[in-house]
Amino acid sequence: MTLLIAAIVIFFGIHLVPTMGDLRGRLVGRLGESGYRAMFAVLSAASLILLIYAFAKAPSVTIWSPPSWTRWIAIILMWPAFIFLVAAYVPGKIKERLKHPFLVAIKTWALAHLIANGDLASMILFASFLAYAVYDRISLKTGRRPTSLVAVEGAPKPRNDAIAVVAGTALYLATLFWLHQAVIGVAPLPH
Repeated sequence: MTLLIAAIVIFFGIHLVPTMGDLRGRLVGRLGESGYRAMFAVLSAASLILLIYAFAKAPSVTIWSPPSWTRWIAIILMWPAFIFLVAAYVPGKIKERLKHPFLVAIKTWALAHLIANGDLASMILFASFLAYAVYDRISLKTGRRPTSLVAVEGAPKPRNDAIAVVAGTALYLATLFWLHQAVIGVAPLPH
């Protein structure tokens, strides 16, 4: 569990930098905007890999046993989460309405997994993501984090909503039927 907690601290420590204007400004001053973004991307990817590894290696400690029907709530919630994820990068009415659909996707994903999982590692991981997404949304609302780093800007285009729904649904189905099992090692659908 120690490795998982350390991985969470590292992952979110990296992701809190954009909310710290002074630190981000010094890094951009030293590395340039492109250098900062490249460093952020590499460190984010590396910390995500560490987080996935640490989660996979965390001991299984059951806190509560969710009823089997909670799996279906998670499966249902994940469909809009994937649509929101795609909508973050295509300016349409969905993005305009949600303001920050990427953070809504993270909150939906985290909540879905908290509902369906009762082990300690899952509860720590998904509660951390939920708390981070709430904090990040507040930092965006209060102006501590620049919005340009979160999503592509532009005038909403109705066709982009169709793209978000189709691409989000395709990604959802691929994850539901193949990717979740291949990457995480757990099949979302009961056999």
